[in-house]
Amino acid sequence: MEQLKHECGVAMVRLLKPLEYYQSKYGTWMYGLNKLYLMMEKEHNRGQEGAGIACVNLDAVPGTEYMFRERAEGSNAITKIFANVHGHYKDVEAGQLSNANFAKMNLPFAGQLYMGHLRYSTTGKSGLSYVHPFLRRNNWRAKNLCLCGNFNMTNIDEIFDTLRQQGQSPRIYGDSYITLEWMGHRLDREVERNFREAKEKGLQNQEITHYIEDHINVGNVLRTTMADFDGGYVMCGLTGSGEMFSIRDPWGIRPAFYYMDDEMVVLASERPVLQTTFGLECEQIHELPAGCSLIVKKNGEASIQRIFEQKGDSRCSFERIYFSRGSDRDIYKERKQLGSQLVDPILKAIDYDLEHTVFSFIPNTAEVAFYGMVEGCNHYLNEQKIKSISNMPHVPTNEELVKILHTSIRSEKVAWKDVKLRTFITEGNSRNDLASHVYDITYESLVPHADNLVIIDDSIVRGTTLKESIFKILDRLHPKKIIMVSSSPQIRYPDYYGIDMPSPKDFCVFRATMELLKERGMRQLVEDTYQQCKTELKKPKNEMANCVRELYKPFSIEEINEKIVEMLRPKDMQTPVQLIFQSIEGLHKACPGHKGDWYFTGKYPTPGGNKLVNEAFVNYYETSYQAE
Repeated sequence: MEQLKHECGVAMVRLLKPLEYYQSKYGTWMYGLNKLYLMMEKEHNRGQEGAGIACVNLDAVPGTEYMFRERAEGSNAITKIFANVHGHYKDVEAGQLSNANFAKMNLPFAGQLYMGHLRYSTTGKSGLSYVHPFLRRNNWRAKNLCLCGNFNMTNIDEIFDTLRQQGQSPRIYGDSYITLEWMGHRLDREVERNFREAKEKGLQNQEITHYIEDHINVGNVLRTTMADFDGGYVMCGLTGSGEMFSIRDPWGIRPAFYYMDDEMVVLASERPVLQTTFGLECEQIHELPAGCSLIVKKNGEASIQRIFEQKGDSRCSFERIYFSRGSDRDIYKERKQLGSQLVDPILKAIDYDLEHTVFSFIPNTAEVAFYGMVEGCNHYLNEQKIKSISNMPHVPTNEELVKILHTSIRSEKVAWKDVKLRTFITEGNSRNDLASHVYDITYESLVPHADNLVIIDDSIVRGTTLKESIFKILDRLHPKKIIMVSSSPQIRYPDYYGIDMPSPKDFCVFRATMELLKERGMRQLVEDTYQQCKTELKKPKNEMANCVRELYKPFSIEEINEKIVEMLRPKDMQTPVQLIFQSIEGLHKACPGHKGDWYFTGKYPTPGGNKLVNEAFVNYYETSYQAE
């Protein structure tokens, strides 16, 4: 499939013992720093445009730095960051470097709180200033705030207006920066609340500071900050006084997993990251509930606090299909089931001719679904073998048994994905020619003009790669027929919760539907939908409905599939092509715990989703449709 830019990755480590403890037990005070590095590398799949880390040293004395940050851009940002950090230690004597007390008093990034972030931009904005974590400085330790997250807010315009009405003037218009300022503002109020309490108790000077830092209630800050946000998020933060927190949206859209014991509290975007980094079993790791926050106080006391009542059960199904690492126990099983559930329509498409069919996959994320597809076909084939033997009118001979039992599913690695080609040429035809070589094939892996080719991908989004590369190169094998299979349903609607799918015209399913509407003289439905979207946008956001869903109702999935093939099939291609998509019912059956299916059904979990999809169609109609 085309590479999607998608939700970012977060990682957090809170050491609960003195640094000397880790030096003694694990041979280095850098235990937390090293584990953060491993966690981020294990989450590299989630962000390759930039990365950043932050650290808080609880033992720093006044007049010395206690909050550190390092950020870098590019796919090798993790390497850059940790090379820069270790660059601070290169001139330190070996004895001092192995001395935890010396480190925490003299070296940067020697601390107890660590936070990491991997970035994928969903806004198109680039530059180091957009790389997390974001830092808000103050001379009061408790008012310092470092923030990062895996999120996308649909109503940042409303939050921006709230800040303006309060008299603030944010320097940057973006959900990350505005969230930092809004949360920082609420943290200031929490500090001031504790300041008043301390004064009322008759405390003075540093006594007041200690009282504030010991009584910060992060739950108060999160409730007053996040209550009005609409979107999918896992927000993570550190304060200069030693509070650590992570909060998950009340719809449960974005994922977060945590583990805690008497040595540490850790959190990551994916469960296998924690399993591998810390040698844990699945059952030891817990999912952060929707609307809840993992909070670790300055004194190391950790708790899960409910910040908001759960508003829905919309855990992202695309996480299971594509984004998350397939090494997760449950995700692996789910992806296999997504593949096995497609066996019946595949058999129908090849007219049950398994003898002359080769099965394969588009590397690399569809590999697990491929295993499930082949497993399902083997199950069907074994049933046919049993029937053949049972229906024989005589006791089968050895030769007859050998012939039946040696029949097998034929699978080959037909497609190979090469390293990403750098496109130095911008001229259209030359660029397209380069794009056509992203994939290569295994020549003579099937019998020309005799074998069908069934090839599975995890999803079909824009269709660009199919048209410019995959179909062209598979055609060189001269299969009798190509059955292109998607383990996910048709992607029909944009995402607004952290994935780079902002416009409906990006989707081949949407473009095919618009073509069908034109061909069948149904332009009035397009006009009516446009007017309905404009009407909805005048309503309060909570009352809006997704009007774009009406466009798909006149057509069956098969009709849309045929139009997609017609649009994506290169003109000089000889081989017939058939598309097969996963059904919505099949998706829910394979991934019962992840009901967030708005990409496929248009059922957005938050009001902001409905608002933005209506706005997107209005924009499409006014800028693209009328010009066609």
